[in-house]
Amino acid sequence: MKLIIPASRICFITSYSDNIEDKIIMLIEAGIKWIQYRQKNKTKREMFYEALKLRKIAKRFGACLIINDYADIALAVDAHGVHLGQEDLPIAEAKKILGSRIIGISTHNLEEALEAEKGGADYIGFGSIFPTTTKDNTLVQGLDALKKIKKSVKIPVIAIGGIKADNVVHVLKTGCDGIAVSSGLIEGDIIDNAKRFINAVAFDFNP
Repeated sequence: MKLIIPASRICFITSYSDNIEDKIIMLIEAGIKWIQYRQKNKTKREMFYEALKLRKIAKRFGACLIINDYADIALAVDAHGVHLGQEDLPIAEAKKILGSRIIGISTHNLEEALEAEKGGADYIGFGSIFPTTTKDNTLVQGLDALKKIKKSVKIPVIAIGGIKADNVVHVLKTGCDGIAVSSGLIEGDIIDNAKRFINAVAFDFNP
């Protein structure tokens, strides 16, 4: 059975900051076992070599590594899977490359969520839940929309966008299956941030 949602239910999405490998090791050691490698400012060749380093780290610590956007890089570095945007490779074509590996899809409305489920996605990311600084021109969907998506699809729903330690409880109360976080984990005290998120997802809210 393939791993779709790691036990921590928290996905760390890499930012474009320096020393990302050191930060990932800190987060994994703190209990964050799901890493999504996202990089927009490098060539695919540079991304391949960086992703390869992250795959070695993931293997060493037993963490899950997902590659953003590029199914070919995911396959080349032996990652657990790929996370695709609405303008990336169609799910059916990604499956031809990746076989049974994990495929996640970014969605921003109910139509996209249902289409991703119908197409065979293993999980969907839905957002942005709150305003975020990590992506430009992001439309805020809010908690009510997240609740609607969760009730409308059977595959796991991962909330993303502007999630911080001080608002994560409100997100989890919607019943979503997990959260994806970038700056909320690495801005400030990384270890303290990780502990606060892990404590939050460990609580059963019974929405």
